[in-house]
Amino acid sequence: MRRRKLESGFTLVELLVVLVILGLLAALVVPNLIGNVGKAQIATTKTQIANLETALDSFRLDVGRYPNSQEGLHALVERPAGADRWDGPYLKKGVPLDGWEHPYVYKSPGDKGPYEIMSYGADGVAGGDKEKADLTN
Repeated sequence: MRRRKLESGFTLVELLVVLVILGLLAALVVPNLIGNVGKAQIATTKTQIANLETALDSFRLDVGRYPNSQEGLHALVERPAGADRWDGPYLKKGVPLDGWEHPYVYKSPGDKGPYEIMSYGADGVAGGDKEKADLTN
């Protein structure tokens, strides 16, 4: 009896079966999670662009104009030269990075409006599709 208690434990076959089951579960779950990460990055970027638009509108109401391309989005955090009525900072935590940790591209005047905020997507390069597609306001 004593000998059996000292020698009790899992056999190599039992451990291999458990590892195979864990591997199969991981093979089923991980691809689904990876797809959701891409969707979350896109949703985060769209939300941040909307927040930046709100901050830019507040800047315009105070200063009377949008920041130019040289001042960029940094004008929402620190007073640019000549902006006497600036009442910021308009962003609490500074200018965010997009969902892929790339800086936003800001252009004023924009191609289709007074300004344009762009994220070049997962690859950080203009153009592309799916997760590599450009996102803009």
